[in-house]
Amino acid sequence: MRKIYNIYGSDSHAMTLKLLDSYGAIKLVPSGANVALKPNLVVSGSPDKGATTHAGVLSGCIEYFRDNGVKDISIIEGSWVGAETMRAMKAAGYDEICHKYNVPFHDLKHDKTRKIDSPIGPIEVCCRAIDAGFLVNLPVLKGHCQTKMTCALKNLKGCLPDREKSRFHALGLTRPIAALGAVLRPGFIIVDSICGDLNFEEGGNPVHTNRMFAGTDPVMIDAYGVGLMGLDLFSVPYIQVAEMWGAGRTSITPDDIAFLNEPENAGSYPKPSREVAYLTRKVHEDSACSACYASLVRALYTDKRGRERDIYIGQGWRGKKIPEGALGVGRCCAGAVECVKGCPPSARDIAAMF
Repeated sequence: MRKIYNIYGSDSHAMTLKLLDSYGAIKLVPSGANVALKPNLVVSGSPDKGATTHAGVLSGCIEYFRDNGVKDISIIEGSWVGAETMRAMKAAGYDEICHKYNVPFHDLKHDKTRKIDSPIGPIEVCCRAIDAGFLVNLPVLKGHCQTKMTCALKNLKGCLPDREKSRFHALGLTRPIAALGAVLRPGFIIVDSICGDLNFEEGGNPVHTNRMFAGTDPVMIDAYGVGLMGLDLFSVPYIQVAEMWGAGRTSITPDDIAFLNEPENAGSYPKPSREVAYLTRKVHEDSACSACYASLVRALYTDKRGRERDIYIGQGWRGKKIPEGALGVGRCCAGAVECVKGCPPSARDIAAMF
């Protein structure tokens, strides 16, 4: 099944369970296989800062697979070069998850490695990732200072030893990330897009979408994430290179997208971080849900034209007249002469109206 399931909310544990159950993920697990969970723990910090996978995503996965008969479950990850993985796992609350469920955590910085053939030649990969019976990729959808976006494909870089991570950077990231995606194929992907950072992989400027989504095709997942962030597919070139090398497909039709609930379940947008507050200084917000407001923030970040324009957004404007010349965002602001349709509209659609 080549679909992307979306869910809105703030309870990452419950959302994860619903995504897995709705997709029937257990049917994808080979009989008797172990399950390895690969989150994003790039640096030490609370997931609320927008850089790392929420602990509830891990606990949701553990409960789901254990309740469906999987006995051998582990968490595997290696933080980026210079960071301590075990410090990051504690900062994210994973130590409590491991203790509660009696699940081991393996720091891939200390794992054995093997070289596997790829379209760019041999890549050295950690054995626990290669040998996982069923690898579950749990990335954060967020910005990145070099590749603009990081999600499913780039999250696999945590399955490499530090020396190989450094080589990837020396090679320019694009081709190596695509090549790794072509040869290391997770069985399932759950994207934590609850509050991924706006522009930096280390976090600090979280954008609260209160959304998670899941699927099996990493290329399709990343192509979908590009649109949610208001970026053009061509601006993240490793996605199309990965498609060329057989890692998945970028084409997405409306039938490929399924929603398990409504954007209203995302909740209202919290107090914005400093950069987000700057980007939205001319936004007239009234009870905007996180999903809609996040699309606007990302559109304002990618397209400067919108930053000097009065923009109205939120359920509080429903049924009200919006001043002429202003831009309304979403179904709730249909009273504007100029309005971006959708619930929620994508960042790309919003930017097109600037």
